[in-house]
Amino acid sequence: MRFVHSLRLGFGLATVLLVAATAPASAQVVLTFEGLRNLEPVLNYYNGGLGGFGSGPGPNYGITFGADSLALIDRDAGGSGNFGGEPSPDTVVFFSSGPGVVMNVPAGFSTGFSFFYSAPFFTGTIEIYDGLNATGTLLASIPLPLTPDTGAPDPTGRYSPLVPFGVSFSGVAKSVNFGGTATYIAFDNITLGSQTPGGAIPEPTTLVLFAGGLGAVLGTRRRTR
Repeated sequence: MRFVHSLRLGFGLATVLLVAATAPASAQVVLTFEGLRNLEPVLNYYNGGLGGFGSGPGPNYGITFGADSLALIDRDAGGSGNFGGEPSPDTVVFFSSGPGVVMNVPAGFSTGFSFFYSAPFFTGTIEIYDGLNATGTLLASIPLPLTPDTGAPDPTGRYSPLVPFGVSFSGVAKSVNFGGTATYIAFDNITLGSQTPGGAIPEPTTLVLFAGGLGAVLGTRRRTR
């Protein structure tokens, strides 16, 4: 089941807070995707521009998203998202096609990367690179295990709750590849510059994510594309 309730895509989630490239690489930025419309492409919203439906201009963080990244509003708030327990109501972000979507941050960011996510049916991955468009040296790779299905605190949403995850790394990152099965994984409160996502949640690296007995494992490695 996917998280976009009004589409044949299934249940889909999509809420992401973007980080500004105009800020120093060491500064912490949180992307919530609030201000975007339901199923609106994020595009240049966090680059001081507009979303795909004309929302904005958004904050000028110097961050852009691929065309397949869409904002999704909780159906409890009038949208079509079948999710709950998001850290910043009522919007998340997801990708609508392909094996993933890339977020570019030309000014770069360092120290850590974190977020909340929901993936009850298929696992996902996060890859952090020191080049644009998921190129260059791989600074960190994060496997994302399954998360609860119809968990607290929103029993009306299959993708509930969104759980925190994060990783620290060395170097300066300029792009992130969000991987997984299209329309089956959602993100929110994407945080640049910290391994703990914005939202006053326990440190992700010390948190156990319960998903049918699966624990969360963080991994970092380096390779060049």
